[in-house]
Amino acid sequence: MRIATWNVNSIKQRLEHLATFVKSAEPDVVCLQELKCVDEAFPRAEVEALGYNVVTHGQKAYNGVAILSKRPLEDVRRGLPGDEADEQARYLEGIVSTDAGVVRIASIYLPNGNPIGTPKFDYKLAWMDRLKTHARHLLTLEEPLVLCGDYNVIPDPQDAADPAAWVNDALYQPTSRAKFRELLNLGFGDAVRACSDQPGLYSFWDYQAGAFQRNNGIRIDHLLLSPQAQDKLKAASIRKEVRGWDKPSDHVPVMVDLDID
Repeated sequence: MRIATWNVNSIKQRLEHLATFVKSAEPDVVCLQELKCVDEAFPRAEVEALGYNVVTHGQKAYNGVAILSKRPLEDVRRGLPGDEADEQARYLEGIVSTDAGVVRIASIYLPNGNPIGTPKFDYKLAWMDRLKTHARHLLTLEEPLVLCGDYNVIPDPQDAADPAAWVNDALYQPTSRAKFRELLNLGFGDAVRACSDQPGLYSFWDYQAGAFQRNNGIRIDHLLLSPQAQDKLKAASIRKEVRGWDKPSDHVPVMVDLDID
């Protein structure tokens, strides 16, 4: 089973890119973030024509997540539990049934948190606490579980071309990184780092100052695997070439291959 995650930075602007990507990579499941549209405005018919079942959790102009799956999605949850007042569309979860059992998958768009010292950063940290609580519960199900998405966290210095440039950014704060490690310490594995410890592996390049041309990137899009999913890990990859397409998202797809069947 090939699972991809991609912050598309507007599904309407990136629909052709999505079609090109899925035709070449042939993922079984695609988790999308930053749709920037309500559910009714999602190009459902066009994506279904590509061979996918579609589940969305959208929001006007901001946020929004989706899961596309070649197999039906069941047990769908929209929204991260723990705060009924939270109206931001940042979490979507479902299970895919296979001949070898179910795989539970979540599409995550973790808050950016900037600027530091404001309610936005407090919201980011509180959201991460809620994610940790929910993830701990999901682990008790003892299923292959993949938490995919844009985490807006640079885990380690090797995950940035220029770590010093991010010291005052919410993505690289010690508290943000510590909460990411707390999630890993529950028993999750970082799929990309499980397959490679080499530097220069990035998933985001800013639109400014020729960042992509200079490979001045950061790795903030992650697929975290439960122990049951880690046992089935075959490969992980970053589709860097997508950033070089015409009018691209500033993020690129990250993929994992699991030996499910």
